[in-house]
Amino acid sequence: MSTSPDAARMKRELASLIAIDTQNPPGHEAKAAAYVQQLLKAEGFEVSHQEYKPGRINVIARLDNGAGPTFAFNTHMDVVPVGEGWSSDPFTLTERDGRFYGRGACDCKGPLASMLEAMRMLKTERGAWSGTLLGIFVADEEIASEGAKFYAAGRPKIDFAVVGEPTSNATFTAHKGSLRPVVRVHGVTAHSGTPHLGENAIYRAGEFLRLIAEHHEKVVRHRSHPLVGSASVTVTRINGGHADNVLPGSCDLLVDRRMVPGESEEVVKRELGDLLTVARERFGVRAEIVDYKATTGGATNTPVESPIAQASLAASRAHGVAKPGPFGFQGGCDLVHFASIGAQGTVIGPGDLAVAHKPDEFVPIDEFITSSLIYRDVAKAMLRNGG
Repeated sequence: MSTSPDAARMKRELASLIAIDTQNPPGHEAKAAAYVQQLLKAEGFEVSHQEYKPGRINVIARLDNGAGPTFAFNTHMDVVPVGEGWSSDPFTLTERDGRFYGRGACDCKGPLASMLEAMRMLKTERGAWSGTLLGIFVADEEIASEGAKFYAAGRPKIDFAVVGEPTSNATFTAHKGSLRPVVRVHGVTAHSGTPHLGENAIYRAGEFLRLIAEHHEKVVRHRSHPLVGSASVTVTRINGGHADNVLPGSCDLLVDRRMVPGESEEVVKRELGDLLTVARERFGVRAEIVDYKATTGGATNTPVESPIAQASLAASRAHGVAKPGPFGFQGGCDLVHFASIGAQGTVIGPGDLAVAHKPDEFVPIDEFITSSLIYRDVAKAMLRNGG
C-alpha cells in the first residue's frame, strides 16, 4: 500500500526553508543545512555533513535497506539574490491563486522539501524496495557548483540519481555546459593626444571580437543536440583602459562558451587557443587567456532508453504531466557531477525555470505536492528492479 504525502507538513517545511536566507553570494547555507539535518535525523536517517568552506555545507542522508543499487536524490540549498520588484516578502512563504511565493519556492527549496517528503514515504514503504537511498543536499549550485563538485571528488558509489530543478515535473535528461575564459588583449599605452605612439588595446579587442562572432557563426552554432539545441560562443563583458587620457594598454573580454553533450572541455579550450593564434597571424593581435571564471560545469546527457530515464518518464506521465519529456536544459545543473562518478540520472522538479530567478518566484501548489509522488515512484522503480 503506497503512502501519501503530508501536504500541510510540506508547506510548513517549505516555509521554514524559504525563511532561511541562503542568497548566493555569499550562500551561508549552514542554517538551512542544520534544519535539513534535524528533519532527516528525526526520521531515522543516518545523517552526516561536509563543510568544505566556512558556512558552506553539504548534507548527506542515508538509509540502507538490503542488497541492491544506490539511488540518490540531489538538489541545492542556495538561492539567487532576492533583487527588487517583489509583491510580498521574499523570505515569507505567501499563498495565493494556487501558488506558493518566495525566493527559492521552485529553485530549489520546493524540490528540496518535496524530496524530503519522498524520502519519508520510501522509509515507510521499505518492504517495496531494496538497496540504498541517499539524500544529497548541497551548497553553491547557483555560482560554481562547489558543493556538488566537492561531494563528487570523494568518488562515492551511486548508480542512479534524480536532481531537483524546476521542470514543471517533466523529465529532463540532458543539459548544456559552460566555460568562461577571460581573454586579455594587449596594447601599448600612450598619451591619448598622441595615439600614434601606442597601440589601442580596445581597438585590438574589436578585431578579436569579429573572430569570436565568425567562429560562432561558422563553427560553434552548427554543433547541436536534439534536446538542448545548439552550442554557442559570445562575449558577455568587456573592460579596458585605466584613465580617461591614456591609450588603453589592455582590454579584457569575458567569453561565454556554452557546450552541448558530446563536446569536451579540453577540445573547447584548445579551439579557443587556436582562435588566439588566428588573431595573431591574421591581425597581429596579442592576446592570452588569463583566467577561467567558475561555472556550474560541463554538459551531460543520459540516454533516453536508460532505465532511469524510462522510469522518470513513466512517473511524470502517471502523475498527470501532459508533456513528460524527455527535454534538455539550455543552462547547466549538478547532474553532470553525478554523471562524472558513474551515475545515470534525470532532472525533475515542480515549478517553471522561467520564474526561478525573478521577483515573485513561485511554485504551483499542485505541482509541489505531486512532485513528491514522482520522486517516490522513480526511486521505487530503480530500487525495486535494481535498474
